Amino acid sequence: MQPFPERGMLALVCVNFALQVFDGVATYVGVHAGMAEGNPLLAWALTQLGPASALFLFKLQACACLLLIWRVRRNRLAAPALAVSAAVYVVCSLAPWAAALASLHFVEYSAS
Repeated sequence: MQPFPERGMLALVCVNFALQVFDGVATYVGVHAGMAEGNPLLAWALTQLGPASALFLFKLQACACLLLIWRVRRNRLAAPALAVSAAVYVVCSLAPWAAALASLHFVEYSAS
């Protein structure tokens, strides 16, 4: 198997960082709007530490993992790991939060 080009790896890392930022902001907005967090571990941390601190720590850990994968980017499993991570965040974070926040915006818009 041929190694993934470095520019492609950089693109995957950047997409994953962008998904982390989206997830953190969407979770913060959603929680402040009264929506529930689906991850039980994060939901517990939100109640114990508060939204800003919990999200900062969770996203810091996720970004540290991305940097670790970047460090071993020549490993044959690095590109698949980044691709799977991005796919999971799109399905389990981006899509649900986008739908939930859009419905919240629609409810507020139709109420005015």
